[in-house]
Order: sequence, then C-alpha cells, then structure tokens
Amino acid sequence: MTTPTPQDCIRRHLTVRGAVQGVGFRPFVYTLAEEYGLTGWVTNDADGVRTEVEGPAAAVDAFTDAIGTRAPPLAVVESVEPRPVPALNDGSGFTIRPSASGTGRTLIPPDTATCDACLTELADPAGRRHRHPFITCTHCGPRYTVVTGLPYDRPRTTMAGFPMCPDCAREYADPADRRFHAQPIACPACGPRLTLCRQDGSEALHDGDALTAARRLLAEGAVLAVKGIGGYHLACDAGDPAAVRTLRKRKNRGGKPFAVLADSLETVHRLAHVDDAERALLTGPRKPVVLLRRRTPSAGVAPGVAPGSPDLGVMLPYTPLHRLLLGLPGDPPGPPVLVMTSGNRSGEPIVTDDAEALTRLDGLADAWLRHDRPIHVPCDDSVVRICAGAELPVRRSRGYAPLPLALPLPVVPALAVGGDLKNTFCAADDRYAWLSAHVGDMDDLATLTAFAKATDHLTGLTTVTPRLLVADRHPGYRSTQWARRTAEARGLPLRQVQHHHAHVVSTMAEHGLDGTAPVIGIAFDGTGYGDDGAVWGGEVLIADYDGFQRFAHLRYVPLPGGDAAVRNPYRMALSHLRAAGVPWADGLPCAAIAPPGERKLLERQLECGLNCVPTSSMGRLFDAVSSLAGVCHRVEYEAEAAMRLENAALDDGAPGSGDDGRERAYGFILGAEPGGPELPLTADPAPVLAAAAEDVLGGVPAPAVARRFHRAVTGLVRDVCAAARRRTGIATVALTGGVFCNALLTEGCSAGLEEDGFTVLRHRKVPPNDGGLALGQLMVAARTKE
Repeated sequence: MTTPTPQDCIRRHLTVRGAVQGVGFRPFVYTLAEEYGLTGWVTNDADGVRTEVEGPAAAVDAFTDAIGTRAPPLAVVESVEPRPVPALNDGSGFTIRPSASGTGRTLIPPDTATCDACLTELADPAGRRHRHPFITCTHCGPRYTVVTGLPYDRPRTTMAGFPMCPDCAREYADPADRRFHAQPIACPACGPRLTLCRQDGSEALHDGDALTAARRLLAEGAVLAVKGIGGYHLACDAGDPAAVRTLRKRKNRGGKPFAVLADSLETVHRLAHVDDAERALLTGPRKPVVLLRRRTPSAGVAPGVAPGSPDLGVMLPYTPLHRLLLGLPGDPPGPPVLVMTSGNRSGEPIVTDDAEALTRLDGLADAWLRHDRPIHVPCDDSVVRICAGAELPVRRSRGYAPLPLALPLPVVPALAVGGDLKNTFCAADDRYAWLSAHVGDMDDLATLTAFAKATDHLTGLTTVTPRLLVADRHPGYRSTQWARRTAEARGLPLRQVQHHHAHVVSTMAEHGLDGTAPVIGIAFDGTGYGDDGAVWGGEVLIADYDGFQRFAHLRYVPLPGGDAAVRNPYRMALSHLRAAGVPWADGLPCAAIAPPGERKLLERQLECGLNCVPTSSMGRLFDAVSSLAGVCHRVEYEAEAAMRLENAALDDGAPGSGDDGRERAYGFILGAEPGGPELPLTADPAPVLAAAAEDVLGGVPAPAVARRFHRAVTGLVRDVCAAARRRTGIATVALTGGVFCNALLTEGCSAGLEEDGFTVLRHRKVPPNDGGLALGQLMVAARTKE
C-alpha cells in the first residue's frame, strides 16, 4: 500500500452527542482509530465525546460513518457533528485524553444488568473477581444512580471514596481492557463491602460470610432488606407461604401483588407462560419486571404472592448480588424464587440511605444486607408487559431512565411535574425530553422531599434550566401545589393542562406526530379533573397539541362519597344501577355485600346528591361491574377491582368459559343528550348494567359476565371512533389512560379498530397511566410556536 503524503491527509473534529459516557465509548473510538490507521485524540466533556482524527480522506470518512453505526451496546448516539480542522502531520499516534470540564449537555446511560462476561467471571474460581458482588465493566452495572455530576468520571460518582487498587487501576487505564474507564470498577481488594446486620447492630457479618448467612436466613423464612442499585428491596422466599404472609402483613400490603426474582429462565417457564418477546425482555440488558400470564398453579410460588391477579411480575437477576443470593452452581440449595419488593413502608419512597434503612424498615425486615457504595438517586424497578406483540411500559424506571425521548417539535426549557399517582416528571429543552424514574404516589412528605431532590438531580444532569413549569389542572394535586409554590419562588410562569388532553398528547408525542393533524383520543382512566369540575375518565377527545374538543364521554353518574366509592366498588355498582333504573335486588352481590344501614344511607345520599360529584370515569365503571359480578367489592390498592375483573375474563377453566357471547352481547347507547348540544355525545352504560344484572341474577358465572363486559367496551370504542370519523374524517386513534394497562381490552380495541381501517397509536415508550402524563403536559404547554 502506498504511504500517504502529508498532502493526502485530512484532519476532522467530531462531536458525538447522546448516551456516550460510561459505556466504553472512548476505548471504542481508540480501537476504531487504530483500525483505520488514524492519529488524533478523544475525550469526554460536558457536551458528550469529542475526537479529532487525521489520516487519508477515505479512512477519515469511514471512521466518521462507523462511529455512529458501530457504537458499544449501551451507547445511544444521537448525533455526530463533523467539522474540518487543519492537519497537524505530527504522526503522534492516537491518545485518550482526560475528561474536560465545561458547560454543555450529554446523556447519562441508565443502570444496566450484569453482562454475560461479568457473570462468567463471577462464577470463575480462578478469577480475582470470583463471587465479587460488585463486578461491573463498561458494558454493565450502575450508572444513573451513582453519577453525581458531569462529565461522567469516577470523581463525580459515588465510587469516588473507593481508591482503586493497582490491579484495577491498570485495567482502568488500559484502552484494550473492557474495564477501561469503567467508573464503578472495583474488586474485593478495593471495592465496596457487604455487611449483614440486625437492627441493633448485633451479628454483623461481612462479604462472603454475609452472603452465606443471608441465603440461610431466606431459606429459613426470614424477611431481608437487601440494598440494590437504586434502593433497598424487601426479600423473602416466594415459595414459603408463611414468609409471604409475614412480609405482606408487615408492609401493610393488603392483596397487592408482589414481584418475584427467579434464578433462571427455566424457573420462569415453570411459573408463567413466556413468548419470544417476553423472553427477550427478561434476558435483555434492562431486565425489568415483566408481567406474565401465570400458570395455575404457579409451581414454586405461594398463592399469597399475587392473589387475584391474572399476571405474575417476574424478573431475572440484574445485579451480581442478586445472582449470588440465588446461588451459583455448586452452592447449597436455596430458594429459587424470591419475593423482591420495594424497600419502603406503604406510601413512602424507596429507601436508599443505610441509616434510614435501619429506622424506616425497622419492623419490616429481620436483617439488613447492605453495602457501603452510596446511592445518589433512587430508582425503582421498571414494570413492562407485552401487549399485542409489542412492549407496553407500566412503570418506566430502572434500565430506561434517564434515556431521552426525541420530541417531534421543539420546546422551551421546561419542567412538567406530572400527576399525583405513579408520579414521574419531565425535563425538556429543544427536541429532547427526559422522563424521571418512578417517584410514586405524592401522598406524604417523604415522597414530596424525594420528588424535589429528584427534580434538582435530573435538571442538573441534563443542564435544563426551566423557564416554565407545567402541572395538571386539578387544584388539589400535591404536584400542582408544588409547581405553584416553586413557580412563585423562582419567578417562573406556570401553565396547567387538562389531564386527559395530556394523556392523548403523550401518545402523539411518543409516536412523533407533528400536530398538523388531530387524532381521536380515547382516554380511559379512573380520575381526572374535568373542565366542568366533574371527575372525568371515560373521554373521547378530538385533540392536537393546541387543544381538544370533547367529542364523547361516558354518561355522568354520582360518585357517592368520593374516595369511599373508590375504596368500595359496591358503592359504585349501586350508583350505576340506580342511574340505569335497575333495582338493588338482594340477589345481586353488590347489594348483598352492602350493610343494610349503609344501603339506606347511600340511597338517600344519591337521592339528595349529597357529596356526590358526577363522574364519567371508565375506571369506576370497571369497578362497578367487578362488584356487580361478585368479583371484587372492596379494594386494597389502585385498580384492584378492574384487574380482578380482567382475571375473571381470562379464566378459561371457569364454568361458562366456553361462552362466546354471541347469544347475549352487552352494548352501550351512544348519542346526544335529549335537548342538549349535538356534542359531546354520551355513551350510556345503562343497557350494559341492566344486562349484566340480569345475567348475574340468572346464574351466569362471573367469567362470562366479565368477558361480555370487555366486549361491550371494545364495541363502544369501535362505535365512537366510527362516529368521530364520519363527522371529522380523522382516521388515527390514540389509546391512552390507565385502563389501557388492561391487555385484554387493549388487544381487543386495537384489533377491532385496525379491522375498521384506523391507524392505532398505543404506548410503547411511556406508560399509558399517569406515569406518562408529564410528557403530554410538556408538549401542550412548552412548544415553541413557530
């Protein structure tokens, strides 16, 4: 090959933006430059990765193409910006420079599950990281939860207090090593240490002894507080009914399902049905909790783990500590499946601090397995499911946050605070939005404090300085009140966005719609503050980013007692029956379960309208039918009645399971209110309630009633979308709101609408519930008007 002359060489500067720090990007660039015989340098700075390369023009062009297409597995390359610079012709080779400080914006990758190479080392008795609970490399391990500032280097992580031993320092400095500049790098000689202790500090054990004792305690039925990447978990043997009951009672969990951690994919197959898409989620780099249709019975899991749920939330080990807790080959037998639930008291945020863990988890745990690597920001486990062959996020957190979402239109620097349930917030600037990790329900001071800290952390990492705050219109939301106080304190404007409009727009934004054409938005949930002061939740909107028209909604019925009706679905059932003109026959389960005195009071309350806000909520209609069918009369957690109704509809082995509904299909009446305006239309559920009550009194089993009701709601969605298309010509439908976490309903609506010729938008990147609300708020309020 002819050696190029100085005149043949060019030099090019490239700025690479995206999630390109902490993922092995600099050694990748180094190796790539050597492959193409180029000289130059690479460095991190607050804007991303910068590199200069010099050599033959063809080689520099090939390098420029490859830097974005051959990036390391954890990297997310958003842009590569090249510009020519003068050639130096110094032949000095290629070097990796220390990180540069300064202002700018880069993206920190999320925490990532332990890679296969590290798992191999973990199990290798000949390796120096054999059984090391903190094994990591540039391709895996903690990132988001340990970073304290930018650019992402060890001094700006919670590993700053762990000086590297000579062996780790050598790996860290070697561009050919997969641990080159892996900021959480450690080994048994220099890394964090495990400690097992009781609340009073007795029986303190360390490292391998701590792990051995922890496994023994779990096998004996104890509840263990285990410190993970983003916070503490509470763990127990999922196959031990007594241990599960103990944990449920101590945590005041009610009947809410627990997630479980399984030791292998083979074990998961014994617990639940798993298809290819679900298998890919379980084994991929994110390793979220995946909602799977459980087998009945689920071998190895006590009935109390997920009572009444059609699904079992399952994950595989995503940290080396989890892998060691479940055991390596050759270890003494232990529990193959562990309950692994957030380490907190009901309603509080997940615990991250070791001292707080001893006090806030006192009375919940029998022992604490902790380590001395600080957690800078909490991050709960993500929860996803596969729905109609595609991923549907239920909770977007670990493994996903803080990866950005590309926006279809630019926005001013803004912070949208979301809602009060399943809270996440959203920082954004220009064409990128960063959704926070799951914060939780904003119902106590600890969660509000965690929310405030998390907003500071995310806006700091993303260098978004908000010029606008955005919140829900509900005047009682704590998130809205926080936004109002903060806006006043900082002298910022505050914009408030209607709840269901935000839901629809979040769907539009994640699908990249530019807003030039409106959509038919089906927004079904439990509660959202309506423009007329009513509780909305069964809404059909003609919406774009600028506004919405309420095309249709469920007919209003009284919500007797507010939260009392939410906690006691039989109250909602009786309210719906009364509105439908159906007598409260003693043979109806919802009437039989209500105490006689309460029934009389409720009847008077509904007659007088006392403390009876009107509601159009589809979530509350699901609750009502659940109680009417005898499935669930009182709830201990959000959406329990609806989840159990879905479970009943999926019960293939129940009496009447062969019913296809053709001989008795429930149906809504869709039309304008007599004497009222042409729009919005109302969907009257009275015929549905009357038919369901007749079925129940006639002895039709709950599974058949549940299936017929789901079909009725699917039919309503198809009918109302057809009516909207006739009036408007719109043929794109967005399905959103917490009710569409119901896979049976979502799959039925999607299939039916597609059969009718509609383009159907479903959530893929953000949850349909309030966990995705902030994205929609942001796009409504903060768009740059061009």
